[in-house]
Amino acid sequence: MASSSLFLILILIVMVVYLFGRKRSEILAQAVGGVRNLHSLPNYYGLMAAVWAGVPGLLLLCAWLAFENTVIQNMVIAGLPDHINSLSQSELGLVWMEISNLQLGAMSSASDPSYFVAIDRLELLRSQSQMGKTVLVLSLTVLGGLIGWRLIRPEQKARNQFEGVLRLLLLMSSMIAILTTVGILFSVIFESIRFFQTVPITDFVFGTKWSPQMALNAEVAGSSGAFGAVPLFAGTLLIASIALIVAVPIGLMTAVYLVEYASPKMRSIVKPLLEVLAGIPTVVYGFFAALTMAPQLKTFFENLGADPVSSESALAAGLVMGIMIIPFVSSLADDVINAVPNSMRDGSYGLGATRSETIKLVVFPAALPGIVSGVLLAASRAIGETMIVVMAAGLAANLTGNPLEAVTTVTVQIATLLVGDQEFDSPKTLSAFALGLMLFITTLMLNIVALAVVKRFREQYD
Repeated sequence: MASSSLFLILILIVMVVYLFGRKRSEILAQAVGGVRNLHSLPNYYGLMAAVWAGVPGLLLLCAWLAFENTVIQNMVIAGLPDHINSLSQSELGLVWMEISNLQLGAMSSASDPSYFVAIDRLELLRSQSQMGKTVLVLSLTVLGGLIGWRLIRPEQKARNQFEGVLRLLLLMSSMIAILTTVGILFSVIFESIRFFQTVPITDFVFGTKWSPQMALNAEVAGSSGAFGAVPLFAGTLLIASIALIVAVPIGLMTAVYLVEYASPKMRSIVKPLLEVLAGIPTVVYGFFAALTMAPQLKTFFENLGADPVSSESALAAGLVMGIMIIPFVSSLADDVINAVPNSMRDGSYGLGATRSETIKLVVFPAALPGIVSGVLLAASRAIGETMIVVMAAGLAANLTGNPLEAVTTVTVQIATLLVGDQEFDSPKTLSAFALGLMLFITTLMLNIVALAVVKRFREQYD
């Protein structure tokens, strides 16, 4: 039975247990003189019975799915001849891929005859795993439902128990983001440490030449400075700065107009049209930047007498990226400006201030924490953008401040380094994790600065 079908059957059993649990509580209520003599409403008794039925089976199903493939793979590999089991982990991974392709019919011949025996073992193990998973999950679900049904008593604190389950669920949900962040951070740190064991951190942080394709081994990489990340961060900051120069003023002025000056009819038209920009795929912006913006900029500046302009430039990517993140700035600024109490505006008008003076001296300072958050979100969006840079700015790691030249960014290089079948034991591949760590540190510093600004002005206007 497929896992999706098993999950649907599990949900169906849980619903049946809920109905039976609720019915049992209603029968018990009649025996003790009515629902008012029960500790909780019948609905809570049914929900607790459903929890007893669903949680154990669901946990077992998730654990089984998480470890099923790994266990089967290890058992199949262990059954292969000794000369195959003595291979390295990366080579065993290739062996497993070949066995899987043979089993799926994607390949007709094998490099070792023992692989066909492994295919039979693989199919047998998967069949046994599917049968065992189905029997155990359904048995545990039914058993849990029976236990939950039997526990129903008039004095059972079903409502308190169910609310405790909900609190635990909310706590686990709130921990997901924290644990995910910690997991990402540690995985990046560990791989970065491996990279810095072969390439000195000073060469990486202060080096001005980025050419990982030149690095054939750790000694060459360290001596040639092929992993100098300065050009990547310079290109990232250049493109992000151009994008923010475009997006922040336009976004803020748009928000001020929509909140303070536009009529309700005009606002109902302009705001949805502006937010359509946020739903356009980045690849569409990339096409626009590469096919329209970059050639137009090249023609424009060459007509002004400038030196031959690159067909891929930071200016083209930055301008289009700025257009893309305008909705991020305007929508958040719109919300925070709307949240400023009207009493502050009325007080300003009562003192004789004009509308423009009220906006500059009262509304903007009061809304500054939210505006800073919007600008920070836009900056993070610009720093993390990849597709537009690939299509409009190129892949050349040039250390330049000229926006008319081709540059690249950190995220583009990370994507480039990890594309295709890579071995995660070479400096070239591990450098992607070092770039990710440096990008994480940079973003953290931006957040710290933004929080300091928000704290200062929030204390002033709260």
